[in-house]
Amino acid sequence: MRRLLFAGVVLASLLLVGCRGTQSDNPPIHLNLDMDFQPKFGPQEANPLFEDNAAMRTPVPGTVPRGAVRTDAALYEGRTEEGNYVAEMPIAINRAVLERGQDRYDVYCAVCHGKTGAGDGVIMRQDYGYTPASSYHIDRLRTAPDGYLYDVINNGVRNMPAYGQKIPVMDRWAIVAYIRALQRSQNASPGDLPPEQQARLGVEDAPTAPPTANPTASREAP
Repeated sequence: MRRLLFAGVVLASLLLVGCRGTQSDNPPIHLNLDMDFQPKFGPQEANPLFEDNAAMRTPVPGTVPRGAVRTDAALYEGRTEEGNYVAEMPIAINRAVLERGQDRYDVYCAVCHGKTGAGDGVIMRQDYGYTPASSYHIDRLRTAPDGYLYDVINNGVRNMPAYGQKIPVMDRWAIVAYIRALQRSQNASPGDLPPEQQARLGVEDAPTAPPTANPTASREAP
């Protein structure tokens, strides 16, 4: 028994010494190999099982990547189930969305459409031979449904390229929200101000602001 106890103490000591927390470049010892050494093909390797000798196979037609099922046409396509453009954005609009939209707009849009959306971006002001970019402040785009602006960002239109591969879905809607803010800023009137600010500026017949539980609440999508 003493010998067994001594051997046990020695074995435990060796195990503790082997767990000093130091790093090693040696491969770990696998007591249970599981499927570590199973026959398999890596990416781009040849596989004689198939006629074209390619191990990587083309997905079955209609295959949808995990997490990529997009059944909400309003959110992902900017259209109703009937195929018409949605009139309003299908997301909640708040300050964070507008700030994100401004950031993405400055990255992808301002170079052509300008900081204020007047179509006077740096590329348009130089003699590069580009077709002039549209101003967002024309009646046609001020009255266009939100879904149309989203569709243009996603798929492009005329000489404008598609940005669907570069800009995620929620960022596209954020840009649409910021474009609407630009349009409002360049075509606003005193009557567009909140009633309390109209009264502060002395706007005639300023209505009294109705009581509200949360005056800073964001607009929810219909």
